[in-house]
Amino acid sequence: MKKFGLLLAGGIAACVLLVNVGPMIGLAISLVILYFVFKQFMKTESTSRKIVWGLIGLAALAASVSNIPSIVGVAAAYVLYLVYKKWTESKKTVMKEEADPFVSFERQWADLERS
Repeated sequence: MKKFGLLLAGGIAACVLLVNVGPMIGLAISLVILYFVFKQFMKTESTSRKIVWGLIGLAALAASVSNIPSIVGVAAAYVLYLVYKKWTESKKTVMKEEADPFVSFERQWADLERS
């Protein structure tokens, strides 16, 4: 039943991720353009160029804000990662650590004496 729940959650997350791939790419591109525009705006000293870079920056900011719902796609990718990690998790048997390190030695010594 646990595997079915993981499969269901993974399937839903994969569908949400596939739906939001386009907006995620658009958000990434618009943020890169916004960063480049900001760097150019800070470099230039001409007022007219600052106005032009400012207008381009506003357009890039508008494009970035319009792609904000793609954050749902990022969250879906994270959920998909968690489902994959949980799915491939191997069940390890935890051996009980004994407090006294000489217990194992004493057991082996007893085995040697019996031989």
